[in-house]
Amino acid sequence: EVQLVESGGGSVQAGGSLRLSCAVSRYTYSLCCMKWFRQAPGKEREGVASINCDGSTSYADSVKGRFTISKDKNKNTLYLQMNSLKPEDTAMYYCAADSRWCGASGMVWAAYNYRGQGTQVTVSS
Repeated sequence: EVQLVESGGGSVQAGGSLRLSCAVSRYTYSLCCMKWFRQAPGKEREGVASINCDGSTSYADSVKGRFTISKDKNKNTLYLQMNSLKPEDTAMYYCAADSRWCGASGMVWAAYNYRGQGTQVTVSS
């Protein structure tokens, strides 16, 4: 069983930076899509950034130019570098992984093979 464990969350002032990590318990060649989601209180969970097995990336419009997704295969870790943070970025951040392509039909949170428990990010104004 593959497990995902997020870390790196915390409290920061607007304009600050954080780097989230998602440690994958073991490497598997079957994993292709890895994605960061977030959920703010009272809101639906939304996709933030994704990276496919070919290295292609995609970002939500709200974070483009501020967030960068990357992965280190040697460390079995997914990252999310978050710069120029805004109060509206406050949310629980989750990582997910799946054997399918990120752009495949039906790739919502609940459909991912593996999902983490989340790490809280709080941005104050």
